[in-house]
Amino acid sequence: MSNPGVQDSAVILIGFQNDYFSSDGILRGVIEESAVANNVLNHTLKFIKTVIDSGLPIVHTPIRFTTEYRELDNPVGILAAIKESKAFQAGMPGAETINEIKAFGDRIVEIPGKRGLNAFSNTELDLFLRNREVRNIILAGAVTSVCIDSTGRAAFEKGYDVFVLEDCTCGRTNFEQKFYCDEVFPIYAQVISSGVLSEQLLSSAA
Repeated sequence: MSNPGVQDSAVILIGFQNDYFSSDGILRGVIEESAVANNVLNHTLKFIKTVIDSGLPIVHTPIRFTTEYRELDNPVGILAAIKESKAFQAGMPGAETINEIKAFGDRIVEIPGKRGLNAFSNTELDLFLRNREVRNIILAGAVTSVCIDSTGRAAFEKGYDVFVLEDCTCGRTNFEQKFYCDEVFPIYAQVISSGVLSEQLLSSAA
């Protein structure tokens, strides 16, 4: 796996929505330990600000459901928790992208349609990336063991090289975060810090 460059890479942001990251978010408690300990949001914002002028494509793929959750058929695990707690309902504040990401305006492209764990499923994400000749996928967001892992595996199976930002992702616990970064992601992806990766990206654009 070679170093990613600005011309052939893209950042995929997952789950940066109020129900996860706002202090009163319905599912804040699911990620709070890991997100706070790893200062995930601040690291992510710093990374975005560092590469924002490079032209690197940055995409956010929010998850949203109808009020009846008719998209979910016998959900289990975190999807069952989402339905039970009525999180990520379209049109509700909790489903909205957090203001810190919105502040970048149209520099961050929102690709809608995500209804489950994998950001490629039911969305035009793959088409967006293919049209830009992207080969390297850079993942940031929540939750490490769920949407990050599912999206990373799908990207790998589609032929992309996958990079996971260890300081810009958060699990349900600190143990989970460390376990996935140490043992699971290296099976199909490169785990890297946002600082190191931003240096690699910017040096490729110089």
